[in-house]
Amino acid sequence: MLGDRIAEFTTTESGRRVLATVGSPALEVSMTGTGQLLGHPVREFVTYESELRPDGSLFGEGQGIGMSDKGEAYSWHGSGIGHFTEGGAVRWRGSIYFDSSADAFLRLNDLVGVFELENDPQGNGKAVLYEWK
Repeated sequence: MLGDRIAEFTTTESGRRVLATVGSPALEVSMTGTGQLLGHPVREFVTYESELRPDGSLFGEGQGIGMSDKGEAYSWHGSGIGHFTEGGAVRWRGSIYFDSSADAFLRLNDLVGVFELENDPQGNGKAVLYEWK
């Protein structure tokens, strides 16, 4: 069951790199994000790899590090499934797992985050993260 909304981010791609063109095409994407996590303003740096699957969907795995405006840090890793939409946008759905020793983010160590991310063709996105209870 979905629980509380714990984060919202606005993201921007900062780079792309082709990892494979033979077999299953794969891409690495780096992006930055700003938003709120557990009510704290944060900035994130993210890298994920996505692979085009035979059915046209994408499978991705990523990791990120973030910091609050007070210098409190956290990291995460996760995976998800992406689908292309009309016009070349991509809709992602998946889960992430956190690690932090900062008091502001200790709660994250004990939860699974479930996310929705919508990226437009220019690499701009919006993400929402919920706690999975």
